[in-house]
Amino acid sequence: MSAKLADGHDDARPWQAGFVAQTGQLEVANGRLPDALGIVERCEARDAAAVKRARRSFLGL
Repeated sequence: MSAKLADGHDDARPWQAGFVAQTGQLEVANGRLPDALGIVERCEARDAAAVKRARRSFLGL
């Protein structure tokens, strides 16, 4: 069964299918967020360790 659109068109299915596909892509992108955050956290930890190793100590010791 199909819904009538406000502009008088009889079939809303193509319009609805487009938004269903768009929602699917949003779910894929949201699923990648934890991966991206993990990468950033590991890079920041690596950078902090490198800065700590590169700091001069008192009297060069």
